Amino acid sequence: MNEHPFDAFRGKLVVVTGGAGFVGSNIVKRLLEAGAHVKVLDDFYTGSEANLPKHDELEVICGSVVDFDLVRETMKGAEYVIHEAARNIIVSTKNPREDYETNIGGTLNVLLAARELNTPRVVYSSSASVYGNPRHLPINEDESINLLSPYSVSKLGGEGYCKSFYETYGTSTAVVRYSNVYGPGQDPANPYCGVVSKFFEAVLNGDAPRIHGDGEQTRDFTYVDDAVDATLMAAVSVKAEGKIYNVATGREVTINQLARIIIGLAGKDLEPEYVDRRDIDNIRRRVLSIEKIRMELRWTPTFTIERGLKRTYEWILSLTKNES
Repeated sequence: MNEHPFDAFRGKLVVVTGGAGFVGSNIVKRLLEAGAHVKVLDDFYTGSEANLPKHDELEVICGSVVDFDLVRETMKGAEYVIHEAARNIIVSTKNPREDYETNIGGTLNVLLAARELNTPRVVYSSSASVYGNPRHLPINEDESINLLSPYSVSKLGGEGYCKSFYETYGTSTAVVRYSNVYGPGQDPANPYCGVVSKFFEAVLNGDAPRIHGDGEQTRDFTYVDDAVDATLMAAVSVKAEGKIYNVATGREVTINQLARIIIGLAGKDLEPEYVDRRDIDNIRRRVLSIEKIRMELRWTPTFTIERGLKRTYEWILSLTKNES
């Protein structure tokens, strides 16, 4: 079992940027369960207030991390800042300027405010996309960087600012590199959601899941509850200060395997439809080493891909029942 850092958050103010998004909203729910007072700063570009619970200890602020004055005001008195706000890989590829302004400029604003306010800890959510097509598998945190998309450039830029603020100004930062997070809260109706939700949406509608390329490309899929736990560990651990951690499972899964599992869960007789790969489909294999976070923060993922997909399927079915 993971050691959940709930007690450290009780009665503390925690700011979650991008807290109405998929991962952010799951972090917010866990913090509220832990007894924290939570402020969410979100511009609702891809997030939704419907993702957030009604709670006396939750304050939702509509605004963007590109607004420094708003960021600073929101962060006043915060013990922890979980910085999830970002434009995702699809938006970033379509609009690199917006990617730069939000993902790099917004992160700089958070760090400038943290330096000014002496915020005890900022956790920055980065991405395994910074590794590109690696030379070695599994990928550890010291693997050579290979930037293949505007999104990976901006995520690495944010990491660089975290490192430089820690080394230059003593701002306490920690970085988590997520690998393909999925699970409850990832709305398939959102055009920016991930492949897991898209496959479930297609299969449950009786349609073939659409695979870009031959389907033999691999990813390391991380269930959202595990990603939340890792993020909170990075927030409260003294050892995490100034560090970067992979957040993954250490298991390589092909997109074909993913499709087969989802089709099987739904009990459908379907075959995937293969289409041309997209500009963003330029990473062939991905599986991450999690030895560093396992050893230093005592974090271990608890969900296999099969268990996580089953839990996700049950959540989607519950939504369908509630709508009917």
